[in-house]
Amino acid sequence: MRYKLFIVFVLLINCGIAKAQEKWDLLRCVTYAMDNNISVRQTDLQSKNAALLLKQSKLGQLPSLNFSGGPGYSSGRNQDPTNFSLITQSYLSANMQLQSSAEIFNWFSKRNTIAANEWELEAAKASTDKLKNDIALSVANSFLQILLAKEQEKIAAVQLQQSQAQLSNTRKLVDAGSLPELNAAELEAQVARDSSTLISAKGNVFQNILNLKSLMALDADTYFEIEAPPVDKIPVEKIADLQPEAVYNLAIVNMPQQRVNDFKLKAAQKSAAAAKGSMYPTLSIFGSLGSGYNNRTMEITGSTQINAPMGKVNVNGTEYNVFPLQPYNSYTYDKQAFFSQINQNFRQSVGLNLSIPIFNGYNARTNYERSKINIRNLQLQKELDDKTLKLDIYRAYDAAIVALEKYNAGKKSVEAAQRTYDFAKKRYDVGMLSTFELITNQNNLFSAKLQNVLNHFDYVFKMKVLEYYKGQGLKF
Repeated sequence: MRYKLFIVFVLLINCGIAKAQEKWDLLRCVTYAMDNNISVRQTDLQSKNAALLLKQSKLGQLPSLNFSGGPGYSSGRNQDPTNFSLITQSYLSANMQLQSSAEIFNWFSKRNTIAANEWELEAAKASTDKLKNDIALSVANSFLQILLAKEQEKIAAVQLQQSQAQLSNTRKLVDAGSLPELNAAELEAQVARDSSTLISAKGNVFQNILNLKSLMALDADTYFEIEAPPVDKIPVEKIADLQPEAVYNLAIVNMPQQRVNDFKLKAAQKSAAAAKGSMYPTLSIFGSLGSGYNNRTMEITGSTQINAPMGKVNVNGTEYNVFPLQPYNSYTYDKQAFFSQINQNFRQSVGLNLSIPIFNGYNARTNYERSKINIRNLQLQKELDDKTLKLDIYRAYDAAIVALEKYNAGKKSVEAAQRTYDFAKKRYDVGMLSTFELITNQNNLFSAKLQNVLNHFDYVFKMKVLEYYKGQGLKF
């Protein structure tokens, strides 16, 4: 039994380690960031708020229904709530009323409000998409920065290994008396500089990983290792397929910010129509049901037929009994029960109401005029954003062209520096070149490689920016 438990325990540990060491590719990083980034989640809440506002405006078309009621105590001269006569008695009462009303015609003000809220919801969704696209681009940039830092770390490690190997060989020659001590000292200084460069490169990798974790809303202490594909394996479209005018024609349709502007403009137009409708008469229907109770209200609980003399009359000194023409009833009273009064006092009403705005401090007219100004402002904002987008696309295209040319030139520079270093190394091995000159050629090669890696990643990122402006998502 213990052996089985031990096996299960080991398997669980191994599964946990495998999961912890799982690497993140760019697509997974982007997907995780879109789902967990705080800003994206906040924008998503705004979309939900817009959805609630739309739901409320739709339900606003339904008739209103309200119930009111409650007990009360009155004293002094006031009106009986059941028979509406004036009394001076103190009493306990209860009133209940069910009221309903519905607008029959309001110049489509509510319908236009609903349409405006529908467009506002679409604008909120597009704003979320825009933020997700921005996050995706930022994550892609951070991911590429990590790849760049790792490449720089690799180059720095190779440089350090080369310097250490040269120092080892030179130390042997110095100990044998073939070279002066100065050569070894110069290489020791170079090894120290290369060690410092390698440490800095490792620190850059760590810092860029922290930046990516921040964008992804990932805890800083979470194990994180990216799957680093070779930079030349990252899919990049051809520059010929990303001509600025063609990219702009796609962007004007697909970019979320442009869709946000279109939706907000349509919402503003519907809001203006709703504001205009509020300046015209509104026809509505209303109805109510009600009843009341008074603790002093009495009701007949019994009666007795009486045929006794009603009194006497004296005629010439003689008294005679006076009888009614017919027997009459004598009634007994008691307080009327609560539900009996509610049933007896039940009342109903129904009617039409026409509301005509004549003068209300110019509020309705002002709201309408402000809505028209808002439409014009949104039109200008849309025009500005479209022009800015076009300018950004042309700038991005020019930056991509420059980055491509720099990358191509950088490859030739690396090839030239490599040949120079190879020749210098051969001359140094036969004693025809000083250590300082060898170190200079080695540093030139190191710088050329670093710059080439930087140019390559810069070119890839500039191309990704152009892809981003197409509004069709990034290719990973």
